[in-house]
Amino acid sequence: MFRLITLGGAALILAACATATPYGPASTGGGYGFSDQRIEENRYRITFRGNSLTSRETVENSLLFRAAELTVDHGYDYFIIVENETEANKRYTRSSPAFYGRYGYGHPFHRPYYAFPYYAYGFGWGYPYDDHYSTREITRYSAVAFVAMYRGEKPDDNPQAFNARDVMDNLGPVVLGDQTGDGY
Repeated sequence: MFRLITLGGAALILAACATATPYGPASTGGGYGFSDQRIEENRYRITFRGNSLTSRETVENSLLFRAAELTVDHGYDYFIIVENETEANKRYTRSSPAFYGRYGYGHPFHRPYYAFPYYAYGFGWGYPYDDHYSTREITRYSAVAFVAMYRGEKPDDNPQAFNARDVMDNLGPVVLGDQTGDGY
């Protein structure tokens, strides 16, 4: 029974790792999600960090949605993005096929392991023909914005000004997904 529970827990952890960062506070998502810090009464620094399966667009939409949420929660009508930046954190991983194509390795069930004489030690088919390794780029996006919140009508002449309720209405379904449980 313990083994079944352990396997089930491991499966849930793996499933959670295989999805984009959901909208929520960073403390519940392993450091991924939103965080905000009040700087002045009407100014905040807002950050949204996504995992490697979260697109840049999703990270930026989530940040805008959080700015709108904070604006409405604090009794303001619109916000202005004073400064913002989205950063891509890239890293690369390299993998090789297990058991095959390297000197000293063969099929794991055949002993001793056999290697053809044209294999170079430590290099698959031999340098410079050693192209059976695969390299994968892993990118994680994080966005930060400094926002100022105001009451009244949004100024039409400022492209950095956003009506908070309009942002919530338009980005809510995209950021939050289907909250009814009825599917898409």
